[in-house]
Amino acid sequence: MARLLTWTREHLADKGIDEPRLSAELLLAHALRCARIELYTRFESIPSAEQLASLRDLIRRSAAHEPVAYLTGRKEFFSLAFEVTPDVLIPRPETETLVERVLVHLGERPRPPLGFRPPLGARPDAAVLDLGTGSGCVAIAILVHCPDVRMVASDISPAALAVARRNAERHGLLDRLRLVEAAGLDLPADAVAAGGFDVIVSNPPYVGQADVAALPANVRDHEPRIALTDEGDGLGVFRHLAEAGPALLAPGGALFVEIGAGMAGAVCEVMAAGGGFDHVGTWRDRSNPHWGSDPHWGSDPHWGSDPHERVLGFRQTPRERRTPQAQAPIGGPS
Repeated sequence: MARLLTWTREHLADKGIDEPRLSAELLLAHALRCARIELYTRFESIPSAEQLASLRDLIRRSAAHEPVAYLTGRKEFFSLAFEVTPDVLIPRPETETLVERVLVHLGERPRPPLGFRPPLGARPDAAVLDLGTGSGCVAIAILVHCPDVRMVASDISPAALAVARRNAERHGLLDRLRLVEAAGLDLPADAVAAGGFDVIVSNPPYVGQADVAALPANVRDHEPRIALTDEGDGLGVFRHLAEAGPALLAPGGALFVEIGAGMAGAVCEVMAAGGGFDHVGTWRDRSNPHWGSDPHWGSDPHWGSDPHERVLGFRQTPRERRTPQAQAPIGGPS
């Protein structure tokens, strides 16, 4: 077993696979149908012929840059296990920053006094919309840590929503999560929270069409294109949020979005041009050595390796300060 693990790691490293040791462990554990930690208690074990055949196929496909998460059908995010399929974007550690910012914001909301019981039919402590939910990882991570929150999670892909539903069921959250098939913010009227959402959160397709070819092969050739790019300049969904987002928010509601490298300035310009949002914070990757800039909601350090801005936060501009803007299509200019 030890030699098999070492050979797999070295082979994947030679093929340029990211994190070859972790990938080797995940593939071997999947082939043997055991937990990763058990690999190190089975060093003297000899896999069966069936297990070796399964492992050979997994290694071959991984070496061809098929994502390990799709091969195993699992990915951990925010210390939670999620099913993933080629119908959904693979959850990434950097997106945990998006979840953290929403949790911080929700944690700063005024709480009712101890023992307070809301009247029957009253709205929950907070209502949150996850736009473009994919696997449901962002919505589910928020709900796990916020037992009083209810969420609507939308996606244009029925196949992605089916994965999100299975993940929500796995974590016992279907009673607080409504899954909706919708294009952008064009939600059914009965899916919009009474009084508006307190938070809209989104990890949208922000890769420009011209940049798709430069993506790593394991992303470009395997992950759903609709979750990667708007087939325009990468700002299309942000334009849509700038235009339609304020109307779906409760007064003073917040918007948190994930962005790509070097996009902070352009996204802030788009949101400012919409007239409905004020920029209130910029945060780098949660595992990043730089400070997040948060003039309204405080600053905190993150440690790690990714130096670019990852998450932007906005607050709904008071109605009396808004300027009407022309409507922009979701895709934006190409």
